[in-house]
Amino acid sequence: MAKYIIKRILYMIPVLFGVAFLVFTILSLTPGDPGTIILGITAKPEDVAALNAQFGYDKPFLIRFFSYIGNIIFHFDLGTSYASRQPVINDILARFPNTFILALLSMCVSSIIGISLGILSAVRQYSITDHVCVVVALVFASMPGFWLGLMLLIVFSLKLGWLPSFGAASLKHFILPTLTVSLTSAAGLLRLTRSAMLETIRQEYIRTAKAKGASSKRVIWKHALRNALLPVVTALGTGFGASLGGAIIAETVFAMPGMGTLMTTAIRQKDIPMVMGATLFLAVLFSFVILLVDILYAFIDPRIKAKYQNGGKHHE
Repeated sequence: MAKYIIKRILYMIPVLFGVAFLVFTILSLTPGDPGTIILGITAKPEDVAALNAQFGYDKPFLIRFFSYIGNIIFHFDLGTSYASRQPVINDILARFPNTFILALLSMCVSSIIGISLGILSAVRQYSITDHVCVVVALVFASMPGFWLGLMLLIVFSLKLGWLPSFGAASLKHFILPTLTVSLTSAAGLLRLTRSAMLETIRQEYIRTAKAKGASSKRVIWKHALRNALLPVVTALGTGFGASLGGAIIAETVFAMPGMGTLMTTAIRQKDIPMVMGATLFLAVLFSFVILLVDILYAFIDPRIKAKYQNGGKHHE
């Protein structure tokens, strides 16, 4: 297991380098320069040139890129934001807790709703409960996130006045954004859990367990659910990792200071150090989340744990 984890961490190095090069290239190809963006189009050309030289933007592309990578490797420095003139890591650490809380709450709510209703729908296949769950899942899956967020804001904030409409000062501020993100995610989890459970229930070992006199609850919770959870865990892991990138729609609708709004603002301002730093920060987190999902497989399915113990040959 330890050998497999070390290998996966080493594999992250070329992945992160490729992500950095791709994002840096795209930002360099976009029109505009930091000096013009910061000082404005009415600024004197010499002032713009001086500011660009200060940021190193007057140097060739490859020199700027490898200089940036070198600062990260040797000094653990993500650079200084063009807009705030503060270290990039300070702005990231100031915004990331809000995004992390939103992603964590959304994952918990969506998993509770989606998995439980998915199991119920599969166990009672073709019943009224099953049809209602499927229809509700389709409705929320096809519902635009920004529209759902606006409806929740209008009803519970503007009309009823129960919940705040913007900010992230308290836990109450996270309720509406969490519902916006989690309801659409729960719909996908419901359908995935239902299909995985139905496929598992039809397996031969489930029939054998029933033939041996095992109760329905034991068959569902002990045998069927454990094997059906593998694709669900994958969906939860990738969904949580993606949410760490900032639930941009929810953060925009509810004016929440998080990673999503930080990155969109930085892209508009062509704040290259901020975009690069935030992208690499989130890429590392996403890679570790996926690694954690793979490790969780071993605790869900003993067969995968055996492969790990044999050196991970089958997993590679």
